[in-house]
Amino acid sequence: MLHKFLEPGDWFAPRKYGYGAGMPIAWQGWVLMAAYTLVVLGALLATSTGDSVAIITSTAVVLGATVVLLMIARKRTRGGWKWRSGKEDDDAPKGGGQGARQRPKGQR
Repeated sequence: MLHKFLEPGDWFAPRKYGYGAGMPIAWQGWVLMAAYTLVVLGALLATSTGDSVAIITSTAVVLGATVVLLMIARKRTRGGWKWRSGKEDDDAPKGGGQGARQRPKGQR
């Protein structure tokens, strides 16, 4: 089953506006988000004792899990992380190279 989880492909859609990843688009992305949520909830439950060691440990666990989540999401987002302004051609090749559609002069 682990080999299915590690197969190549995109797990997250790009954001339409801004920088970063959007919603998961593959089951692997949903599993990653569920695991992250469970880690954060577990850390929250551990802090309910009020013990300062538990609070510091839980904070470190949440920060570590967040870093791992961001690293994986950055690697597995379709088109990578870049600023997007909501235009449909944000992911189109720049500079008129192959694949770029040329419009006749005078047309917008």
